[in-house]
Amino acid sequence: MILLTILFCIIVLVLLVSWAKVNPFIAFLIVSIMAGLLLGIPLDKVMQSVQNGLGDTMGKITIIICVGAMIGKLVAVSGAAQKIAEVLVNAFGIKHIQWALVIVGFIIGIPLFFETGFVLMVPLIFTVVYKYKLKAVYIGLPMLAALSVTHGFLPPHPSPSALVVIFKANIGTTLVYGLILAIPAIIIAGPLFARSLKNIDSQPLDTFRAEEMPDDKLPGAATSFLTALLPVILLMAGTLYLNTAHSTGMLHNLVAFVSDAPMAMIISLLVATYTLGLKQGLRMAKLADIYGHAVKDVSLILLIVAGSGAFKAVLTDSGANHQIAGFLQSFNLQPLVMGWLIAAIIRISLGSATVAGLTAAGIVSSMVLHDHSINPNLMVLAIGAGSLAFSHLNDGGFWLFKEYFNLSIKDTIRSWSLMETIISVTGLIGVLVLNQVV
Repeated sequence: MILLTILFCIIVLVLLVSWAKVNPFIAFLIVSIMAGLLLGIPLDKVMQSVQNGLGDTMGKITIIICVGAMIGKLVAVSGAAQKIAEVLVNAFGIKHIQWALVIVGFIIGIPLFFETGFVLMVPLIFTVVYKYKLKAVYIGLPMLAALSVTHGFLPPHPSPSALVVIFKANIGTTLVYGLILAIPAIIIAGPLFARSLKNIDSQPLDTFRAEEMPDDKLPGAATSFLTALLPVILLMAGTLYLNTAHSTGMLHNLVAFVSDAPMAMIISLLVATYTLGLKQGLRMAKLADIYGHAVKDVSLILLIVAGSGAFKAVLTDSGANHQIAGFLQSFNLQPLVMGWLIAAIIRISLGSATVAGLTAAGIVSSMVLHDHSINPNLMVLAIGAGSLAFSHLNDGGFWLFKEYFNLSIKDTIRSWSLMETIISVTGLIGVLVLNQVV
């Protein structure tokens, strides 16, 4: 009966978001309260459970998501992203310009949220396409594949960061594993898959031509690269040191403090404020305005993450999560495959990668936390990969790609939807391979 109740609640969540078009945060609240009541939590305890779930989740990832958005916004408006793109395109030449754009998409995708990266990078793609008379989908899709992979696989993006918290994984280790998986996923779903799309005729609108900043206004190449990548550098360096040096002295504590994800993000923001802000002539008032808009851009993401935390708390407080874990284990599926499959099914139903990942995590979290044979870092990546499966008409990214590239529904499914699915399947295969060696 408990399993049927949970299935009913998940179906209601799917219908509220995809059919009734209810805001995902509101949908999560409605379903969380309904689930609590149906699962037997007393009336006077239901809202307490929901509120505890909201606060627990928000308290752990608000710094990562908000500060990450601020850094990403500054990288965009300062011209650092444009500088990175110019350096790489010049280095690779016209013949290999597709690979240059893939690298740009990957580098920019690490600090930027997907939608911001998309809007920033697509005009760059169209500039190259118009200038050299190239096929827009063939040139542009690999770069967007890189953006998508970073969004689904790598902290400090919202879903991977939240999954790290839920599964009590190590954010640095997850990032290292994610980078290992990202490379083959981007190559296969990007440049290799794009070879089959050369005959797609896309006529992007002139409106989307990039408006470049003058060269004398751009930050230096070294400044642009180092500032954009500083969060990753701090997280990876800290992970490598802490996993190889086992001292407990002051240096060890200092490295642990600096490489802790929220602290790494704060340090990176302070550095970016100087290198890409004050040093470029921006006043603090202007920077404050940029940061304020960045937080507004991710406010809904924060609420969705918090709503998923409420749903997870209700499942945990009612004891239903143990029933779910037991039911899923009866199928004898490999746990990482199970996590991927649940996320993929919810993604296809709901459209949102973030909602799919967080909902799947709420369902399998109990199993991961109680079965120490399951690598939590790999479960983060398995669910992240599943959450990217087959983006279609109920996903905002689908429509961004369709409208910017001026494509038909058929060609958008043939290119964008299949690209996302290839990333998802490649990610799962990579997770299963890593699981054999780590």
